[in-house]
Amino acid sequence: MKSFNAYILISLFSFLICVPALRAFEFRHHDNDELIAVLEDVHSRCPNITQVYTLSEKSVLGVPLYVIEFSSHPGHHQLLVPEFKYIANMHGNEVLGRELLLKLADYFCEHYLADDPAIKKLIEQTRIHLMPSMNPDGWQLSTDTGGQDYLLGRYNNHSVDLNRNFPDLDRIMFGNEQAHIEHNNHLLQQVDHLTEPIQPETKAVMRLIMQVPFVLSANLHGGDLVANYPYDASRSGALTEYTKSPDDQTFRHLAQTYASLHHGGMADKSRSGCGSDGFNFGKQGGITNGAAWYSVQGGMQDFNYLSSNDFEITLELGCEKYPAADTLSQEWENNRDALIGFIWQAHIGIKGLVKDALTGKPIANAVIHAKNITNGRDDDIKHDVTSVHAGDYWRLLTPGEYEITAFSPGYSAQTRRVKVDDLGEGKEAMRVDFWLQPLLPPPRPMEDDDVFDLDQDSNPSPGNSEYETYNDLLKDRLRSKWIYNIYKRAAAK
Repeated sequence: MKSFNAYILISLFSFLICVPALRAFEFRHHDNDELIAVLEDVHSRCPNITQVYTLSEKSVLGVPLYVIEFSSHPGHHQLLVPEFKYIANMHGNEVLGRELLLKLADYFCEHYLADDPAIKKLIEQTRIHLMPSMNPDGWQLSTDTGGQDYLLGRYNNHSVDLNRNFPDLDRIMFGNEQAHIEHNNHLLQQVDHLTEPIQPETKAVMRLIMQVPFVLSANLHGGDLVANYPYDASRSGALTEYTKSPDDQTFRHLAQTYASLHHGGMADKSRSGCGSDGFNFGKQGGITNGAAWYSVQGGMQDFNYLSSNDFEITLELGCEKYPAADTLSQEWENNRDALIGFIWQAHIGIKGLVKDALTGKPIANAVIHAKNITNGRDDDIKHDVTSVHAGDYWRLLTPGEYEITAFSPGYSAQTRRVKVDDLGEGKEAMRVDFWLQPLLPPPRPMEDDDVFDLDQDSNPSPGNSEYETYNDLLKDRLRSKWIYNIYKRAAAK
C-alpha cells in the first residue's frame, strides 16, 4: 500500500510541475507591460478559444495596440457568427474600462475551463474582440502624474483627442439627408477632406473596423455614469439637441440593456449625479442620446455606425476617471453582468445568407433594407446594412413586424415579411435567407438563320423552381421567334 501511495504522490507531483501555474487575477492598475502579460496568460490557459493580436499601427510612442479574441475558431470569421468588440481607454486618463476588459478576458477563460454553459455558449456563438487600451501613451502620462487631473493624459502623445479624430461622417449623412440623397450607410468613400491628420491609433482602429464585419460594439469611458447612443453630433450644429438616428429605437434598447444590468446604479433615479452640479441620468433610465448631452464631431461611435454595419454605443462607467485600485473589485461586480449581457445583444433581430438563386453562390455587398410595419406602421428605416464576404448578414432589430428587402446590382430584389420576437439572452437571431434571381440579359437582335433546339435540356438545377421558371421563359421567347421566322418566310413567297 505504501508503494502505491508513493506512486500516486510522484505522479501527482509530475502532473503539477508539467501544468503551468494558474495566476490569480489581481485587481490593480496594470501598466502597459503588465497588460500584455495578462492577455498572454489568458491565451496560455485557453489557447483553443483565444488569440492575441496587434493592430496595424502602434501608438505615437511605439506601444503596440493589443486585442484578445475569443472564438470557437480564433483568427477566422465564421459564417453567420456575429462579430463583437469592446474598446477601452481611448482617453488615456479614463482607466476603468481598461481594467474591466482585462478581468473580462480572465473571466471568460476561467469560466470556459469550468464548463460554465452560458459562457461556453456565448463564445461558441459570438466572435468577441477585447481591446483594453487604445491610448497607452495617454495612460502612461496620466499614471505618471498621479492620475487625478481631469484632462492630463486624455489625449494621445500628439495632443489629439482620439474621440474627435475620426472622419466626420455625420456631416456627410446630414448633407445627404438635406439633398435627398438616399445613400445612408458605408459613407467613408464620400470623405473628400479631413480637418486634421488621422492619428496612428485612430488609423489602426479604422482599419480594424473596415477589416472585420462587426455587428455590435461599445467604447468604454469614464467621468459620468450613462449609456450614450447615436447620434453624437447634432443635425443643426447646436451644442445640445436630441438627434435621432434611423435606428433610434434599437439604439435606445441597446443602451437600456447595459444600464438596466449595471449593478452600480446607472439606471437608479435616486442616485446623485457626477460632480457638484452633475445631472443624474438615472432619471431617464441611465441612457442619453449623445447630441442631446453635448454634440461631438469626429467621434468613434458614429463613425462605426456610418462607415460599416456596426452599431456602437458609448459607455460612461463612473464619475471617477481614474478610480482607486481598491475600488476595482466592486466596479467589476457592478459591471460584469452588463458587460456580458450587452454582448448577447449581437444576436437580436435577424441574420441570414444572400445567395444567387441559380448558382447558389454567395452575394457579398447585397443591401438589406428594413421597413417597420408593426401595428400598421409603414416606416422605412433609412439605414441599410450589407452582406459580407460569404453572403452572410445581420440586422439588429427590436421586437415587431418588418418587411426586409435584399437587393444587389444585376438581381431582382426580394422582400420577406418577418416577425421579430424577444428571444431572450442566449438565443440566436432568427434566420432569414434570400435567394436573388438574376435579371434577364437584354435580348440581342435575332437573325433569320438563328437555329434553336427547343427540346434541348438546359440542365436546370433539380428542385430549383426559380431556375425552371427562367428556362421556361427563355423557351417561350424562342418559340415566338421561330413562329415569326416561319411567317416572315411565307410572306416573302
